[in-house]
Amino acid sequence: MQHIWTRALSSAVLLLALAACSSGRPAIQDTGRVQPLQSMAAALAPAQGEIVGTGPVRVALILPLSGSSGPVGRAMLNGARLAMDEIARTGGQHIHLVIKDSGAGPETARTATQQALGEGAELILGPLTADAVGLAGAIAKSYDTPLIGFSSTASVATDGVYLLSVLPEAEIMRALTYGRAQGRSTIAAIIPDTPLGNAQADALRLAAGEAGMQIAAIEMFDSEARARTAVERLAPALRSNFVDTLYIPDRATAPSFGILLDAARLPRERVLIVGSADWEGDSAITNQSYLAGAVYPAIDPTGLAALSPIYRTRFGAEPHQLTTLAYSAVLLANNSSLSLATPPYGNGLVSPAGFTGRDGPFRLHFDGRGEYGLVMREVVSGSAVTIDVARLGGLPLASSDGGSTDAGIPPAAEFR
Repeated sequence: MQHIWTRALSSAVLLLALAACSSGRPAIQDTGRVQPLQSMAAALAPAQGEIVGTGPVRVALILPLSGSSGPVGRAMLNGARLAMDEIARTGGQHIHLVIKDSGAGPETARTATQQALGEGAELILGPLTADAVGLAGAIAKSYDTPLIGFSSTASVATDGVYLLSVLPEAEIMRALTYGRAQGRSTIAAIIPDTPLGNAQADALRLAAGEAGMQIAAIEMFDSEARARTAVERLAPALRSNFVDTLYIPDRATAPSFGILLDAARLPRERVLIVGSADWEGDSAITNQSYLAGAVYPAIDPTGLAALSPIYRTRFGAEPHQLTTLAYSAVLLANNSSLSLATPPYGNGLVSPAGFTGRDGPFRLHFDGRGEYGLVMREVVSGSAVTIDVARLGGLPLASSDGGSTDAGIPPAAEFR
């Protein structure tokens, strides 16, 4: 089993690099008519890079189109193209995108951002990784231009540098709020001893206090031996029902923990096992019998499912899970109340009511952190099902007709 843990820890580090997922809530896109480039566009400097769209407001989309993250970046670019297609079909195109490659390193992202701002970009979408967002965000702030990055490392967020992603503190808060509603009160955790794992442990400490749950123990591991020791140390508290919730967020090692917990004869029916949003779509997890009944927060998968046939027809491949993030970012950028404001964007990006995108509701905070409305999913018989609707901040979200929202994608009208 040693190779499983080694591969799993490497996977956790790679995930950090890639991530580092009503009536009162305005729709991102609207029904305004196309405005020609004319005077606004005529004043813009020539742009270096592919241009998508014909609206008057320039928005730069900076993604890793080359290097090891190239496949992810290109899938996100394809999501942005589909969003622009939808905008063009509905006749409300207010922006054009200038596509730039952030390359394999943060310095390239910094250079691309500097170039985009010099060309008159009013908003930067991207880059993807935390170090790239940090450098690009500093340049954008010096121009007083907002940037919406896709990293899930909260430390790079700040006023004017926003993150459209699922942050560890948001997903664990969603999970603990659900657990409390089910009568759970005491949690233990087994978390990889990696930078991402440390962020998850810190998020758990903060969220537990907010949710009113007690933390019995947080065990860290960096090998199979330490993982086994963690299970042995927690076993008495789990058997006695002192601990009623167990948090094991790491996707790669979750199936192995299922084996270890089963071997330790821990009372599965009394302990609620909680995973992370990274569990979504992992067949090794859903097919691990001990993990049946485990729950985890996730972006509502129906948004990606609805987009997938269109994506396959257009690009001949399956979309990446981050495809819908780029799609939603473009819809947000095109919103007329934001893009055509004076100055463009500004404080409108932090509307407390939030917005509705391809995956459902989200909002941006003044400190730059983003918050996605997450559903709760349960592992059931080789798959996962949604057991609780999308919520922001642990509160139910209202639908456009005033009733409670369901787990489906937003009404089509919200994309027009």
